[in-house]
Amino acid sequence: MNDGRPRRGRGLSYEARLTWLALLSGAPAVLVALILLWSAPHSGRVRITLSLVIVLFWLGATAALRERVVRPLQTLSNLLAALRESDYSIRARGAQTSSPLGLAFHEVNALAETLRKQRLDAREATALLRRVMEEIDVAIFAFDDKGQLRLINGGGELLIGLPAERLLGADAAALGLTAALEGATPRLIELALPGRAGRWEVRRGTYRWEGRPHELVVLSDLTHSLREEERLAWQRLIRVLSHEINNSLAPISSIASSLRVQLARDPAAAADDAAHGLEIIGRRADALSRLMSAYAQLARLPPPERAPVEVAALVAHVARLEARAEVAVSPGVPATLWADAGQLEQLLINLVRNAVDATRETRGEVEITWLVDGGRLDLTVRDQGAGLSNTANLFVPFYTTKPGGSGIGLALSRQIAEAHGGTLTLENRGETRGSVARLRLPIQRDESRPLPSATESAGALRAE
Repeated sequence: MNDGRPRRGRGLSYEARLTWLALLSGAPAVLVALILLWSAPHSGRVRITLSLVIVLFWLGATAALRERVVRPLQTLSNLLAALRESDYSIRARGAQTSSPLGLAFHEVNALAETLRKQRLDAREATALLRRVMEEIDVAIFAFDDKGQLRLINGGGELLIGLPAERLLGADAAALGLTAALEGATPRLIELALPGRAGRWEVRRGTYRWEGRPHELVVLSDLTHSLREEERLAWQRLIRVLSHEINNSLAPISSIASSLRVQLARDPAAAADDAAHGLEIIGRRADALSRLMSAYAQLARLPPPERAPVEVAALVAHVARLEARAEVAVSPGVPATLWADAGQLEQLLINLVRNAVDATRETRGEVEITWLVDGGRLDLTVRDQGAGLSNTANLFVPFYTTKPGGSGIGLALSRQIAEAHGGTLTLENRGETRGSVARLRLPIQRDESRPLPSATESAGALRAE
């Protein structure tokens, strides 16, 4: 096996072969010169002296040729060895592009400079990454394919309660992070770790380092954010409920106080006023009861029971239910949703009812249409009413601009849409007066169950 190190050959070395080749190349000329010298009428001393000069010149030229060939190759070898050892500071002299050897030196020097810049950029990028990892308010862990910790930032150290030197190499089970390496992401998990306990959002991804797969785990502490959202939600809920309850209790208290005074003065004369006051108190109590029932309905929306639902049959059924005005249906492409038919029907009824209410004074039209955009259904309910005056509070529970309205229709509708993985928006129409409600839902179904025909879907909706 070859371990990457140079090995000596069994024969002569490259330098020895080069030396012998140079000697053999000059041997004919030397031999001719010696023959001519010894053939000439010179004294023996002159012949010997000139022969030594010729032989020494031959040997010197051979050594010079060997040096001119071997030394540059040794220089290149040293340069390449330095590059292999990540030493980019060594440069070759004589790097000139006028000769092939100088051009080779020039290219090696350029390669060393390029690698030096790349290593500097990599170090700077690594330093920036480490700086960012230390500054962000999340805990970051990296595990190798054996489940051992290979990277951790300051947030992770605080979470575990130990420095990185003592944590690197530990497995996920010992750190209490087994749950973070399992299941789908992103998701919320409960963790009770030495440094902190609470609810965390876990995100996970894979990357490769030194040819081995690694798992990157990011934990975001949501405890403070969720508590703040809970506090704001409670404040909004209490503010709305307080407003509605006070609107009912204030007249009840006033009427009860007035009746108590009148009954104390003249019970017989106050009979009619008492009956009228009790009627008002009963109406306000009923309104308060409806309010609490509406809140209970909003809070206890069950999860959708999904089944195949044909959009055309559902829309046609909802349009027929509206008896106050004609609702136009512009059919789109055939589409089937994997959804809760009852909840979607309630959602569309709320949208159509609001649209018809908006057109009662303007005598405008209401139209339902839909289209399929990729893997999503885009259903719109357009009206030619007066438009929306306040779009900021449309989906706030119990907010309503209609007399006698409960204020939960749109909030409940959006909750149904989001439970099906979709969105619900309501805005004014830009090209003309009126508003448009847009419902976007993903088109999904269970492949193991056959889809019903259009007749079967329509019959099921009529049966309901």
